[in-house]
Order: sequence, then C-alpha cells, then structure tokens
Amino acid sequence: MILDRFRVDGLVGVVTGAGRGIGAATAVALAEAGADVVISSRTADQLEAVAGRVEAAGRRAVAVEADLNDLGAVAGLAETAKDEFGRLDIVVNNVGGSMPAPFPHTTPDALKDAFHFNVATAHALNLAAVPLMLETGGGSIVNISSAMARLTGRGFLAYGTAKAALSHYTKLAAADLSPRIRVNAICVGSVATSALDIVLRDEEIKSKMEQATPLGVIGEPDDIASAVVYLVSTAGKFVTGKVLEVDGGTERPTLDLGLEDL
Repeated sequence: MILDRFRVDGLVGVVTGAGRGIGAATAVALAEAGADVVISSRTADQLEAVAGRVEAAGRRAVAVEADLNDLGAVAGLAETAKDEFGRLDIVVNNVGGSMPAPFPHTTPDALKDAFHFNVATAHALNLAAVPLMLETGGGSIVNISSAMARLTGRGFLAYGTAKAALSHYTKLAAADLSPRIRVNAICVGSVATSALDIVLRDEEIKSKMEQATPLGVIGEPDDIASAVVYLVSTAGKFVTGKVLEVDGGTERPTLDLGLEDL
C-alpha cells in the first residue's frame, strides 16, 4: 500500500524548536507515523503538552528544556536520543528565526547572530547526529528554511541571508553525506504560528497576506509537518539535496513592513 511508505515505525527523531508551531506539529506527526521523538525548546510547559500529544499517539517522547542557541546543548540532543532510545534516524532542524530590521539597524553582530541561530545550530546537531545514524545504516535530515531565502523584501536582510545559507548548506551536506544519509530542506511560507500572532490578529494585514499568496490562505503547521513526514519516510527515499517550497505559491513577500527609502 502506498500509504505504508509514509510510515516511520520504530525510528527515532529529534525535533528542535518543538514547543509550539511547526516543531510541535512535526513531533506529533512523526509520532502518528510511528516514531519516538526527542523534543526540545526553552519552555518546559509547552514541551510537556507536546509530549502528551506524542504519547496519545502511542509513542514515547523525551522532552529536553534547553536554550538551543547553545551549540553544546543542541548537539547533546543526539546523544539523548541514543541514550533514551538506542538509535537516531531523523533530525528536524526547526529552531531558528531573526527579527526584521531596517538596513541601517542590521549590524554585523545581528547578521552573525542570525547565522548562528539558523545555520550553526543545525550544523552542530547534524555533526553529532551523523555518526549515530550511520550505526544503523543511515538516516534523514530536514532543515526548516524560509521562502525569504529566495525572495527579496525590505527588512529581512539578516533573516533571509541566514536562511539562504541554510538552504545551500542543505545541498552541500547532502553531497557530503550521500548515499547513506539524505538531507533536504523545506522553504516555509507564511504559516500561522506564534511568530505571526501579532500580525494575524490584524484582519487588514491578514487579508493582505492572503491576497499576496496565490492559494489565498495562510499555511498551517500541519502543512509543513506533512512535508517533513514525506521527506524522512521511504516515500521520499529518492530525494536528497532538495529544497521543497511549501509556501502557497508565493513569489513575493506576503508581509510588507512598510520601510521607506533611506
């Protein structure tokens, strides 16, 4: 049956930024598809709620409260998977982000911080995960990038540059790790997560964002989680080094920050 190829029964995954939004939806989706998961974020009560949803799906969750800006902490999640479950097969690098800012306010330190949080954290976890994946024959890595990695819009210099780096990192890492470990990315469009709560509560702004999206709607975390399940399961076993655009068809930023000419 074709749906059997979307199962990940008996596998173990690590999902970062898993307290809410895309990370939480991904952890639950992996559990519903058959995997046990290590989940991590900075907020213990959010992780507890996600762990409850994983367990309701019949799988185990190990919650690790951590500041994932700390490269040692994020790398340690791989060993936690090994210690708790005896293996590691799936990594979803979801943690990331950067606040928009006008060009004059985007300092070199801001650019460095964006690169650290969006790229270095993913690499730290991947470095720790790869040897463990190889112990059981291989695995799959998914990096959560952004539509702003390929689109242009004012205010997104640090974020877009960092996500563009993550997207290209994905292709380079896939070449390095083939054939036993597959590495792919998802370029996410506007999705209804806590990061967009403030703007989505404004009906006028929400309407403009929907109008700027060819499909006419804001995405949901489960839209991204579904793509992750495809990429990490045998349904996606012939896919590596690719950047999957899950963005409602957008070809321009959906959020105009209204920054004026200098």
